[in-house]
Amino acid sequence: MSGCEPGEPSALPPFRDPRLPVGARVDDLLSRLTPDERIAMLHQYAPAVERLGLAAFRTGQEALHGVAWMGPATVFPQAVGLGATWSPDLVRRIGEAVGTEVRAMRARDPRVGLNVWAPTVNLLRDPRWGRNEEGYAEDPYLTSALAAAYTRGLRGDHPDRRRTAPVLKHWLAHNNETARDTTSSSVRPRVLHEYDLAAFRGAVRAGAVAGVMPAYNLVNGRPNHVSPYLREHLRTWTGQELVVCSDAGAPSNLVDSEHYFDTHEEGVAAALLAGVDSFTDHDQDASKTIGRVRGALDRGLIDASVIDTAVRRLLTMRCALGEFDGPGGEDDPYADPSGAGFDTPAHRALALEAAEQTIVLLKNDGLLPLSPSVTGTLAVVGPLADECKLDWYSGSLLRRSTPREALAARLGADRVVFVEGTDTVRLRTAGGWVRVPSGAAAEKRGPSREPSLNPAHATIRADLPPLTIGDTPTDLALADWGGGVCTLRAPSGRYLTVADDSFVRAAAEQPGGWVVQETFALERHGDGHLLRHGGTGGYVCVAAEGLKVADRSRAEVFHRHVVERGEDAVARAAAGADAVVVVLGNDPHINGRETEDRTTLALPAAQDRLWRAAHAANPRTALVLTSSYPYAVGDATDALPALLWTAHGGQAAGTGLARVLFGDVSPAGRLPQTWYASEDELPDLLDYDIIASRATYLYFDGAPLFPFGHGLSYTRFGYDGLSVRRAGEGAVAVECTVTNSGPCDGDEVVQIYMSAPGARVPRPHRRLIAHRRVGLRRGEMMRLFFTVPLDEALGFWDVAHGRWTVDPGRYEIHAGASSTDIRRTAALTLDGPPPAPRPVLRRGLEAADYDAADGTVLVDRSKVRGDAVACGDEAVGWLLFRACDFGAGAAAVTVEAAREGAADGATVELHLADGTPLATVAVPPTGGRYAYTTVRAGLPTSPAGVHDLHVTLRGALRLARLGFSG
Repeated sequence: MSGCEPGEPSALPPFRDPRLPVGARVDDLLSRLTPDERIAMLHQYAPAVERLGLAAFRTGQEALHGVAWMGPATVFPQAVGLGATWSPDLVRRIGEAVGTEVRAMRARDPRVGLNVWAPTVNLLRDPRWGRNEEGYAEDPYLTSALAAAYTRGLRGDHPDRRRTAPVLKHWLAHNNETARDTTSSSVRPRVLHEYDLAAFRGAVRAGAVAGVMPAYNLVNGRPNHVSPYLREHLRTWTGQELVVCSDAGAPSNLVDSEHYFDTHEEGVAAALLAGVDSFTDHDQDASKTIGRVRGALDRGLIDASVIDTAVRRLLTMRCALGEFDGPGGEDDPYADPSGAGFDTPAHRALALEAAEQTIVLLKNDGLLPLSPSVTGTLAVVGPLADECKLDWYSGSLLRRSTPREALAARLGADRVVFVEGTDTVRLRTAGGWVRVPSGAAAEKRGPSREPSLNPAHATIRADLPPLTIGDTPTDLALADWGGGVCTLRAPSGRYLTVADDSFVRAAAEQPGGWVVQETFALERHGDGHLLRHGGTGGYVCVAAEGLKVADRSRAEVFHRHVVERGEDAVARAAAGADAVVVVLGNDPHINGRETEDRTTLALPAAQDRLWRAAHAANPRTALVLTSSYPYAVGDATDALPALLWTAHGGQAAGTGLARVLFGDVSPAGRLPQTWYASEDELPDLLDYDIIASRATYLYFDGAPLFPFGHGLSYTRFGYDGLSVRRAGEGAVAVECTVTNSGPCDGDEVVQIYMSAPGARVPRPHRRLIAHRRVGLRRGEMMRLFFTVPLDEALGFWDVAHGRWTVDPGRYEIHAGASSTDIRRTAALTLDGPPPAPRPVLRRGLEAADYDAADGTVLVDRSKVRGDAVACGDEAVGWLLFRACDFGAGAAAVTVEAAREGAADGATVELHLADGTPLATVAVPPTGGRYAYTTVRAGLPTSPAGVHDLHVTLRGALRLARLGFSG
């Protein structure tokens, strides 16, 4: 801070004076801004205000696992890999390194922003989600703990200044890419409070978060960008001024795709009123957003105070980043004008440590660790064996380490045999062979990786000659990624791709880009194939200048000639080796990524054949799955002696894997989500009710392939001395002893779960409430202590009374090595009065507060707030409300409902659990989905006392509430 005394005169305006409170500085600056300048600040690209010396400011620097989109930077493992570390300490240090590199890179390029959009805290509810790689875990506690750690590292520990300002993505209940901007997640109150909100709540309360980004989807029929939960929940969790940044293009979606509002003025006004502060729309063109805000003002949809509130939040964030401090930056503890914090030796070592800690040993029958003295020759095979893949939110690699490179460095290149396992093919047309011109052997380049604010604008180089037809074929490496999607690579190492001029060239170093231009599909046509281009949907034809993409009517028929099958090459290499490491998995840009969900958990058939071929030739075969998501690999699990999984591990992935394979490091990664035996065990991708659908480890009733929290070690750990007790009125204290009883040093991830046997409502089989990753030397014993808030440990959302509650009764606390590998259990009994029934005569029943439902969806009660219940795909829905107290007797019911159409009938039927009918209430047309009416009906049979109430909905109505009177 400045050395000036408060009484000394200063030429600085108050907003420049770091001695003043932030609120006073922001108020001063806001008062100096004109109305037009304030409106302009609402766009992602806020312009400079030269008369006040304010620089331009951009919200949104991607930094999920390293600085992204701005050129080379340290690349750490994918977020799901960081989730597998179960290590808040490591994740905090990575956040600190990423934040430090943001500052260092900004010193070289002022376009690098300090408002970072990371981490992603969406829960990994369904492993088919295309963005599975971006989340930490399927569990809200673990996700929140890691998000709090990463944001703490990004923010820094200074009480007043921020290294960066992290924004959590994506609010709320967002786990599908399929029609992601128009689908609605039906989220009942228990799932909302216990699951989706919980992941955000803990991270925000930890204090380092600067804001959130709403998701593209709708929740209960209402777009997230006008979510009342921003006000009702998010802003109640902290006293800080949180900034809400829209997702790209989402403000326009309110009208264009979602049709939720009739005009963009209404949409932008509603978003501002809901709490959105920064509008990411139309890329760098702010004029449309500015025009819409002005239009909303002119129509009286908002007033100037609404704009001031949003701008004040944005200025508060900028002030905390040191932007308004005096010249020289001496008051900013995170200033790095020389860029010294970039690509440091410490960051490189941290990237290696992270790569090691992400690796999960799924199975080991004694093959691992490998011994250099016993392993004379090692076959390293598979399409990921010599790759260091990036994803959409990666920076460019400063350095890289592939499994082949690392293992060759470990053993010597002469002892490592590498085979990629792709098919070598030639393509022939009626006019001759497909060939890559020799001019295409120039310097390797791919989709532009120059620093860009929007890599979706990267273009494919078009200066190389297109593929042609001739007498001499070119051998192409065909990689089949499943689902009929393949890539083709020329001998130069470059992938076939399509530029803006539609010609096919060998011009891409890797598949990539917002729309991947390097994928093709071979569609059977007669005795040959048509070659469909994935990026454009067009078909490859032969033009005078070479191969290009056109419509299907011009498609050429190609005949595929296989020179060598990948599995044959793999079998040959495996047969001559002492051991085999097969590296399979996904390319993060293909078949499961942002905009594209997976349809299967299976390995691509071509990859499945590779491990089978290797194992048939050599039983000493280990399978390494390098992927952004789980696979269903039951056959491999049964057949192979060793299985490992790692997310794409960043720049040090290969070295980290080699060190684990040879025992330099005992693996201690743990699965952050359930691995299912088949996609048949999953509910519909759009079914967000994890309680009713019995989804995630919390409720899944089957036997997973590998459970949440699973991971093996090269050593053994014993558990003993578990105890649990109340710690005052508001906490639970848990203790246990862990001993390394195995042959080597290693880390153990101690996991503490709770269960509530005999609970009055469905509770999780087990729920993670605490954990710790600890390093223990061989023979070392450690006593661990955990203190967990009582409501977080044992509570749930009580829909009967609309509050978080902890029931009296018996609870079990479990300590173990996974959600199913429980080593010790202790009981805790809470005394107290029994839960009260629903006071329906006094409070009535909110329709959304049901205990169970079938055939219904939750919808928006109004465009501003509240939920209602409607029938789903069928015209009949059913609700159950347990333990309704009708007192001395209810004589009448009131039904608050809306009915948009006049066709067919619409009724609400009530009966008791024993089948006793109470009433059938007809709902008349009300003139609109938000036009509610209240219909009263007498109850011929007057229920008294406590009963379960069953409600049947018929027809196109929206039920908001039931009321009862005596």
